[in-house]
Amino acid sequence: MYYFCFLETDRLMEQKTKPQIVIGAASSNSGKTTLTMGLLRALRERGLYTQPFKCGPDYIDPKYHTLAAGHTSVNLDSWFSSPEHIRALYQHYGKEADVLVTEGVMGLFDGYRKMQGSSAEIAQILKVPVLLIVNARSTAYSAAPLIYGFKHFYPEINVAGVIFNQIASESHFNYLLQACEDAGVPCFGYLPRLKEIELPSRHLGLTLESKYLFDKFSLRIAEEVEKHIDLDSLLTHYSISFEDKKPEDSKIAITKRDEDFKIAIAQDEAFNFTYRKNLEQLQSLGKVSYFSPLSDSQLPEADFIYLPGGYPEFYLSQLSENHSMLQSIRQYIENDGKLLAECGGMMYLCRSITGMDGKDYPMVNILPFRATMENMKLHLGYRSFVYAGQTFKGHEFHYSSIIEDTKDSIPSIVQQYNAKEEKVNTPLYRYKNTIAGYTHLYWGETNILDLIEN
Repeated sequence: MYYFCFLETDRLMEQKTKPQIVIGAASSNSGKTTLTMGLLRALRERGLYTQPFKCGPDYIDPKYHTLAAGHTSVNLDSWFSSPEHIRALYQHYGKEADVLVTEGVMGLFDGYRKMQGSSAEIAQILKVPVLLIVNARSTAYSAAPLIYGFKHFYPEINVAGVIFNQIASESHFNYLLQACEDAGVPCFGYLPRLKEIELPSRHLGLTLESKYLFDKFSLRIAEEVEKHIDLDSLLTHYSISFEDKKPEDSKIAITKRDEDFKIAIAQDEAFNFTYRKNLEQLQSLGKVSYFSPLSDSQLPEADFIYLPGGYPEFYLSQLSENHSMLQSIRQYIENDGKLLAECGGMMYLCRSITGMDGKDYPMVNILPFRATMENMKLHLGYRSFVYAGQTFKGHEFHYSSIIEDTKDSIPSIVQQYNAKEEKVNTPLYRYKNTIAGYTHLYWGETNILDLIEN
């Protein structure tokens, strides 16, 4: 069975075709990430180079993809990016791969405005067929009209196959096979209802323990994928033409590299929410190095510092006790160093962070605020703003809050808007050459230094 897969893939590559799949779902919590991890790992175990992608702004699922596939996942987001940019990213990162797998977001057609920003829109932009995963825990033949509806609702989206999740028995699956047959959509198998293949907590960070846990987890799902899903038929069915454009035809922004311009990026267990394309854009601007606010004592020499978001709330004591790093960052900022801090990075620049334990942990003390994890409330949504005549876009996702001291408060430098162009109260702060806010920015089609240098 495996030999067929290798030989078939080689033949398809010669014809400039390769298996390409967008994994969509009938609704949220259907098992997209579980299936994606299992599929990625099963293909990896077969020796196939599988390039993962993720629809939307999510940071966590791409980390799972990367662990399962052994290749860094790439975000595709139609709010952040133009269709041309999305296609260019897909072609650029997928050109060397044997298989391309894109995990959707929420239900297939769920977007910020109808299907705008949805998995279906990404599938339409890429012209890639959808593999629909359906949670069948409480349904049987009633899946037929559901599948038929997804197949025919929007003809430009090709729902080319189905996989079921939460299957209780073979007899349960047989009812669902009949449903697929009558709906006119092929079924490629299922995942059983097993406790050990339920996704662990999404908030484990990047610790060695969590990496081991998810590696073990992806292998376990891969076993079930091989057992219950017809991968050979799936790969053949989803093999379509792959357009390999020349770099000069790509819409990926490339900036002339300046070796004398030094960029330092925070990267450790506390700060790790980064987009692959953002990092590569920084690498095109200058010489990039990485540092750890947790364990390093000093900043590296830098002309620009990037403090991304992450999980500082899990490492408050360690961050607060690293006095030499706090002083190093404070001194860099006071000396007019250029710095961008997002979400957790912004919290790190505050006077202190109040943890979930109710304790106050001193931080860099540049921004005259206190960040707190008390009374946690989800703040979520796309964000955009105009600064110095240029539009910047990003995403807000956090449970913390900022408590301002009215006598020392500094105003936001922009008015931010959501995807519906409504005003939101998400601030963006500037202190000297430091820009800080809750918004995670995407700059695949812009120069982020324009935000700092204007």
